[in-house]
Amino acid sequence: MRILLKIGGAQIEQALPRAELCQAIAIAHSAGHELILVHGGGNQIRKLNRALGIEDRYHEGLRITDSMTAEVALMVLGGQVNRTLVCALQHAGVAAAGISGADGATFSAHKLVKPGVDLGFVGAVGTVNPKLVQSLLSAGFVPVIATVAPGANADGSEPFYNLNADHAAGPLCNAFQCDALLFLTDVPGVLGADRQTIALLTPDDCAQLVQTGVAAGGMLPKLEAALLALKDNPRALIKIAPAGSPNAVLSALQKHVGTTFRN
Repeated sequence: MRILLKIGGAQIEQALPRAELCQAIAIAHSAGHELILVHGGGNQIRKLNRALGIEDRYHEGLRITDSMTAEVALMVLGGQVNRTLVCALQHAGVAAAGISGADGATFSAHKLVKPGVDLGFVGAVGTVNPKLVQSLLSAGFVPVIATVAPGANADGSEPFYNLNADHAAGPLCNAFQCDALLFLTDVPGVLGADRQTIALLTPDDCAQLVQTGVAAGGMLPKLEAALLALKDNPRALIKIAPAGSPNAVLSALQKHVGTTFRN
């Protein structure tokens, strides 16, 4: 099975959970699955911004990205976070290669437009060329993708776009012809009013959870990302599942673990 794993920055910020996650990836890779990782790193960007005296500004959970913040995002996501994760995977026995949208022209970005606000260099996935990712998979490597990418007609003179990793996961899953997209996170899944994990959700179910206030706060962007991924990949397995176990990847494929999204 070809699986795209979306990994949040919180899962890879600290050494111990990062090592545990890499062990889970190693187990799934050894079991014969083809794995592609897409990662975030919001906390890490926030820390460097603070050190540089750059104010963090947000709109509907998206970081407003001026040219300076775009440079920070490229340094942090394409550099620090990506290379640290690749190193941890190598230590766990996984052959891994870190790339961004620019490498092999794997994907470009276009400006993400939201009514009433200029998000700056916040992007959405544009054209995708799967050739490099396919070559890495064929050679036994796990591609580790930082969601920073140049514009479609960029000549290197403009900053890279900063893409929300949750939003980028769906289009990349589709373009790479993955069988599953697993959002591995710090919650066991989507919780109902009884605080128990809901095994299966449809778009109508999600709307009801939002309208009744059962889903709120940090769960809202998770639901949005999963539903966007479902729209792009109606035949793929789409799940929100917990990251915190030594066998998290294979466990997430089990029916009783996490929340599955279906039309």
